[in-house]
Amino acid sequence: MTHVFISPHPDDAALSCGGLIASLRELGQSVTIISVFSGGLEAGTQLTDYQRTALGFGNKTLWPLTEAFDRTDVLPDYPIVASAGGSAPWAADAERIAVTQERASTQARQFWQRASWTRDANVTNVQTADRPLADSVPGQGTLDGIDLDSADAAAIRRAEDGRFAWFMESSLVDLGLPDAVYRGYEGDEQLLGGPRADDEPPLAALRREIMRLEPQQVYFPLGIGGHVDHVLCRDVAMALLRTERGWVMPGPDLADRLSFYEDFPYAWWNDFGGQADLPLGSEALGDGLALQARYADISEFVDRKVAGLRVYASQVEQLFHSDQGMLDDVAGYARRVAFAGGLGTGAAERYWSVVRP
Repeated sequence: MTHVFISPHPDDAALSCGGLIASLRELGQSVTIISVFSGGLEAGTQLTDYQRTALGFGNKTLWPLTEAFDRTDVLPDYPIVASAGGSAPWAADAERIAVTQERASTQARQFWQRASWTRDANVTNVQTADRPLADSVPGQGTLDGIDLDSADAAAIRRAEDGRFAWFMESSLVDLGLPDAVYRGYEGDEQLLGGPRADDEPPLAALRREIMRLEPQQVYFPLGIGGHVDHVLCRDVAMALLRTERGWVMPGPDLADRLSFYEDFPYAWWNDFGGQADLPLGSEALGDGLALQARYADISEFVDRKVAGLRVYASQVEQLFHSDQGMLDDVAGYARRVAFAGGLGTGAAERYWSVVRP
């Protein structure tokens, strides 16, 4: 199965769903995190759809293969003994390689002549500026080179997001939309006071990614605490639930595969207790839909969730004041949810699935 987690910011999926993500990967199921409002100051000038596709953002998932990192320093399984001419025994002489390379490059140019971009041939497997090798191009996490000493907060958080995706062996889609603080929201009163009338939910971008990934389950934030970016993502879920299926290439009915997660640590800080505190009622869902609580037992995965949260080093102290504070809050909320779900003294995360009563 494919599970897609909508994360308003880098770290939200880890904070709220880290235990479930770890347990799903333990079962061998596919997990993709869509990080929505992950952009910073540079997000004011968005890439075109073509540029995003070509660079691997938004339209192209960065899959979490450990082999996707730079492999140029990996030695061969068997030593290669050079011949008397100084080349590998399987290699042709230099003159013949040069002729083959020239012919291959000509064929490549002819093949790509009607395209908007070209790709050169490389028969020697020697890296040059014009012919980079796939093994030396990272395919996981952020593709940007980041100077952590001078990078802004958004760039650091995106780098942490990539590290978390690798750590959890999940895939990451980085939409790079500007964070609320870069869209003119100032102070907690505005950030937690609901979206402005002119601040539209990113419906088109998220719908495109979700339909492309074809998930069996997709998880949105409940918006507990009222953070504007969380609420906008929740509004996307509501819009998707209200979308009628068309006759031409109808999309899947998300009512049977959409769940909402409790935004941690907001749910802990706001003493969220369950059904009575839900920010969504049956009338908001419409069409005879309701929310049903489901509990994920994460007793065996709390340590892995905590280790994943430590990847977001820029946020731990800001949110919890210390590593011990983070441990206390994660354990306290997980125990409370487990007790509510009848799981005894274990640890749990709670999800509210959309169902048809």
